[in-house]
Amino acid sequence: MQQPLDCLNNLTQDDWLIGYNSHQFNQIAQELYLELTQLSACGTPPKIIVAEREPVRFLASFIAACAANCPVFLCNPDWGTQEWQQVFDLVQPDIILGMGHGAWGMGHGNNNIQCPIPNSIMIPTGGSSGEIKFAIHTWETLISSVQGFTEYFQLIQVNSFCVLPLYHVSGLMQFMRSFTTGGKLAIQPFKAVESSQILNIKQSEFFISLVPTQLQRLLRNPELTEWLSQFNTVLLGGAPAWNELLEKSRFHHIRLAPTYGMTETASQIATLKPDDFLGGKISSGQILAHAKVTIRNQQGEILNSNQIGNITIHAQSLALGYYPKTRENQPDFQVDDLGFLDEQGHLNIVGRNSDKIITGGENIYPAEIESAIQATQMVADICVIGIPDKHWGQALTAIYIPKKSDTSALKIQTLLKDKLSKFKIPKYWIPQQNLPRNSQGKINRQKLQQIATEFLQNPIT
Repeated sequence: MQQPLDCLNNLTQDDWLIGYNSHQFNQIAQELYLELTQLSACGTPPKIIVAEREPVRFLASFIAACAANCPVFLCNPDWGTQEWQQVFDLVQPDIILGMGHGAWGMGHGNNNIQCPIPNSIMIPTGGSSGEIKFAIHTWETLISSVQGFTEYFQLIQVNSFCVLPLYHVSGLMQFMRSFTTGGKLAIQPFKAVESSQILNIKQSEFFISLVPTQLQRLLRNPELTEWLSQFNTVLLGGAPAWNELLEKSRFHHIRLAPTYGMTETASQIATLKPDDFLGGKISSGQILAHAKVTIRNQQGEILNSNQIGNITIHAQSLALGYYPKTRENQPDFQVDDLGFLDEQGHLNIVGRNSDKIITGGENIYPAEIESAIQATQMVADICVIGIPDKHWGQALTAIYIPKKSDTSALKIQTLLKDKLSKFKIPKYWIPQQNLPRNSQGKINRQKLQQIATEFLQNPIT
């Protein structure tokens, strides 16, 4: 397995980074690597925060820190003051790269607080609601994910078109796949793509990764829909996709590959291949070679095919814990998601255990109801939550963006009567102009609970 310094020294293509200067990347990385190795020679390798806004500087800083065996924390330069304070209190960095500090910004490091694992790579998770956490990865865990990907798609080199944030696992792994396999990496802000200012590439040789809300926006534009249909594979993850979006993609012959994964698994551990998707299959696909998934009941017993239970993951790409604590003697990772494996071994996601709503003694998973509401084609976005109710325990509440100003909840409810059981039709309907989602398309359910509570206390009459 090539180490980060080997990859850096073995760069032979001058044009591997499309849209940016490949030579500049190499120069910044080499210079920073020398400075960091000199600092490390004096004692403990410094803890480094990378929050560079400019992609070349971000990636060069990341690879230099890895090559110099420094613990590196990837951060979002657009976090607010409160979020940054959380990070500084937790990390106590020695060096900050980015955030208006220029090339170097010295932090208030405390080398009494050591990283539990040498050469660790900390990738943020959370932040859209609740505390920011850093999943502890290593070069080896990230490479395991790359190897699982290349084996699954039977590739030697991976070319990636990246429109996702590089500090997030979904963007970082696109860089890792291309950089470590000698492939090409095109980087462009999603807003530029959406406004049709697109880099000139041969799409049939590239993978592109999108979240559902991005896919939805591209499919509104016929030219961009045609452009997207030329890609080798369109990886789709980050949040559940609704049936209408999948059907529209299939209609336009988008080579979609719905995926399942998370920060803790260094991105995908299951992916549906495009040919299976276009053939009508709906699932998260087969488990990649570097991972194993079992479905268990609440007692921890492994369930048979088509039985819904808790998803447990065993993978070589699994994070080693959350900074600063490692998972001791826990080879498996039980996630909050519920699902089942079908007879073909394909993973099917039912919903999140913590999102489960119990109303009148019935268990309800919001994803099913949201999908049915999306299928009415009367809403632009939808989220279903449960709010406390004295009679029902929890009352189903739909918070939605109507497609037209005259769209009434009554119209939507009428269309749902033939599709859903009566107890699955939301009791309350709250129209909004937008829903609080992060850059990966994940909804902030805590914020929605606040919106629902305020609305029901002061209903619009």
